[in-house]
Amino acid sequence: MSVRKLKPITPGQRFRVVNGYDAITTDKPEKSLLAPKKRSGGRNSQGKMTMRYIGGGHKQRYRIIDFKRSKTGIPAEVKSIEYDPNRTAFIALLNYQDGEKAYVVAQTGLQVGQTIVSGTSNVAPEIGNAMPLSQIPLGTIISCVELRPGQGAVMARSAGTFAQLMARGEKFASIKLPSGETRLVLITCMATVGVVSNSDHQLLVSGKAGRSRWLGRRPRTRPVVMNPVDHPMGGGEGKSSGGHPRSRNGIPAKGYRTRSKTKASNKYIVERRKK
Repeated sequence: MSVRKLKPITPGQRFRVVNGYDAITTDKPEKSLLAPKKRSGGRNSQGKMTMRYIGGGHKQRYRIIDFKRSKTGIPAEVKSIEYDPNRTAFIALLNYQDGEKAYVVAQTGLQVGQTIVSGTSNVAPEIGNAMPLSQIPLGTIISCVELRPGQGAVMARSAGTFAQLMARGEKFASIKLPSGETRLVLITCMATVGVVSNSDHQLLVSGKAGRSRWLGRRPRTRPVVMNPVDHPMGGGEGKSSGGHPRSRNGIPAKGYRTRSKTKASNKYIVERRKK
């Protein structure tokens, strides 16, 4: 994977850094795995705006991703590595030996023609293979981790992210998550070996405001320039400070902890993420 810095032939390209897309092998998605994607523009069923700064953008179709990797013991060949407009990571098209096709989140190093498999036994801990945490060697870099057995992957799914299997007991495994948090997860939960693809995503530079509009993001108003009626940080003459950083509802930002002290899952957190 690589990035390209464009020549400044227009103002929008002066600071533009684009993805080289070296890993992408095709630009045509599998039609049977596409679904329509409706845009709400941040409005609810009554037509009222409930989310700000959303609207517009290029039309997209959703790629149906197999986050559960439930086809156990059936080898699958990687047919192509593709771009997905719905996520930062690349996706891989799998052709199972029984004829079924599926999309999965691609790991770094996954190659076209490679055979991967998911299962509970006799599965090697190689890139792209999915297996329960009980079968993965300690210290292995993993991604697409389940939080509850059978739920499907929910953690470490975005571009370049990974978790690490630190320790394992009779019932729980200790995992260091991308946020820096160390957490206990049931050893029956599935995870995929390897780092999520497209790690260069963090190096990209948009170059112009219009590119955000293509992604469906409308301009965001800074709270400090609002009126007092609109935001706790609004008001004041000229460029006066907006007071302590806080949300629209008055909840402080910048280090203020909002997690409930009585939350049921607190007992599974071994070490909190860093401030």
